[in-house]
Amino acid sequence: MTMNPTPDDRDDLEPDTGPIQVSATPRPRGMRRVGLVVRDMFRLRLDKSGGRVGWVMLAFVALFGTIGGRLVFLAVAPAEPEGIRRFTAASVAARPDIIDRNGEVLATDVKTVSIFAEPRNLIDKDEAVELLTAVLPELDARELRTKFNKKRGFVWVKREATPKQQAEVQRLGIPGVGFVPESKRVYPNGVAAAHVLGFANIDNVGIAGMEKYIDTQGLQDLTGFGLAHDSADLKPVQLSVDLRVQHAMRDELVKGMEHFRAKSAASMLIDVTTGEVVSLVSLPDYDPNNPVDALDKDRINRMIVGVYEMGSTFKALTTAMVMDSGKASVNTLFDARTNLQFGRFTIHEYHSTHRMLTVPEVFIHSSNVGSAKEALLVGVEGHKAFLKKMGQLDRMRTEMPESAMPIVPAHWGELNTITIAFGHGIAVAPMQAAAAVGALINGGYLINPTFLKRTEAEALRNAPRVIKPETSEAMRFIMRLNATKGSASKAAVPGYFVGGKTGTAEKVVHGHYDHSRLFTTFMAALPMDKPQYLFVTVYDEPQPTKETYGFATAAWNAGETTGRMVERIAPMLPIAPRFDPPVNPFPQMAKVNAWGIR
Repeated sequence: MTMNPTPDDRDDLEPDTGPIQVSATPRPRGMRRVGLVVRDMFRLRLDKSGGRVGWVMLAFVALFGTIGGRLVFLAVAPAEPEGIRRFTAASVAARPDIIDRNGEVLATDVKTVSIFAEPRNLIDKDEAVELLTAVLPELDARELRTKFNKKRGFVWVKREATPKQQAEVQRLGIPGVGFVPESKRVYPNGVAAAHVLGFANIDNVGIAGMEKYIDTQGLQDLTGFGLAHDSADLKPVQLSVDLRVQHAMRDELVKGMEHFRAKSAASMLIDVTTGEVVSLVSLPDYDPNNPVDALDKDRINRMIVGVYEMGSTFKALTTAMVMDSGKASVNTLFDARTNLQFGRFTIHEYHSTHRMLTVPEVFIHSSNVGSAKEALLVGVEGHKAFLKKMGQLDRMRTEMPESAMPIVPAHWGELNTITIAFGHGIAVAPMQAAAAVGALINGGYLINPTFLKRTEAEALRNAPRVIKPETSEAMRFIMRLNATKGSASKAAVPGYFVGGKTGTAEKVVHGHYDHSRLFTTFMAALPMDKPQYLFVTVYDEPQPTKETYGFATAAWNAGETTGRMVERIAPMLPIAPRFDPPVNPFPQMAKVNAWGIR
């Protein structure tokens, strides 16, 4: 017998659904089951509540554990302020050592620290200022307080602090003040080779000279990738400079500049077989350890950045040009009996001979008229082409980022050729002129100067031949004659077979040549039978002295100083002195019947 459940029995079988809703249309059976399941999910059941509470507790433990771990990490190793992250790449990264040709250190890194503050974390800013200025009295309290009152997360307190300063600040224990390691660039030899080395700023970035060149060769890329954190990891940069020669040259130049009361002075020694710059001095100079003076406009590198009318040293180019063109030989005569008239201009002689001069005599007597006629014989276009070939009309490029563009005539006519023939009307960098003179004596190869060590074979790979070998020999012969019979005698140090050329140019002031303001140049090469080294010395506005009998031309000042340099520096060079003259030093010249030297 089947029994129908009573209402009380149904209560035991089905959950309480609350008030009964009366509907005109009964719901389908499937929809009723879905509703029961959904309602059961949100109904508190004692048999399921324990598991749910366990999962919730586990989630809260994981969440608060993560937060607590992060707080502990921040307490032990606080995150670097944004300012530190921004500066660390440059300041902590190392630079390679710079060494001279003999391995002597010219520039290196030392480890130091800088002090920073996080204004947001300073509890008492006024107290922090008082404490810091007490142990670092060089700080400006007002400036430091202004920094701390800004809403910034990072400010520098002191860059490149000493170990003692670091210890004193650390002893203060000021929350929000910390230290960051840095690399500081130091130059152990002070002013020596300052214009060659340049300097690096407080963030260890190269600003000038070879320091800037190093950055252009990929150091900043290494720094950016985090690959340059110790100078020991980087190969030293070896220069062609000889520190011993550098010291001697600067010492003689300082003495000469003081003695002749010149505004400025510069000197260099270049190897004409490799183009290596063995020494370069420009005065006034500066100490790269404290490069604030480098910003002074009077402290430029006069050998590269300054451009000047080189005076009679340009006659060496004119002499080589007329002989190399085939239009003249050492025996060709030029009429120097009278001044040269060109339109309303008159070309005068400084030392008039009033006679016909051979090519060597034009050079030895430094004849303006003879040099002008040599250039006119070649012609305007030939003259321009020769100077272009000799690198005098374009900017010279070396490893040095700094260089100057020559000043050349906008419209080049015969008058320009006349004046440029004896070194007026064109302004070039002294190093530029020296490279050209080097080509005249090294066999005819124009070698671009370099501040890095290299061999002769490496130098000749990109060195075009600009004059014939026989022209080069003739120039060596003529320059040697000038040292024995002409104006270069003050540099004719016994044992080194020296040759040379003087150059005196009047400076242009307010558009006119000023006879009282001179720029003097002296070039001396040795040994002239097989030249290897070329000395170049310049003075800006040297003054006459009692010893110079009132003269201020190149032979009396630049020539005198160069002679002292040769005497002092030549023994340091890999050239043995010879007190007996070389046998047949100029074989091609021996074939010439007469040289006309008087």
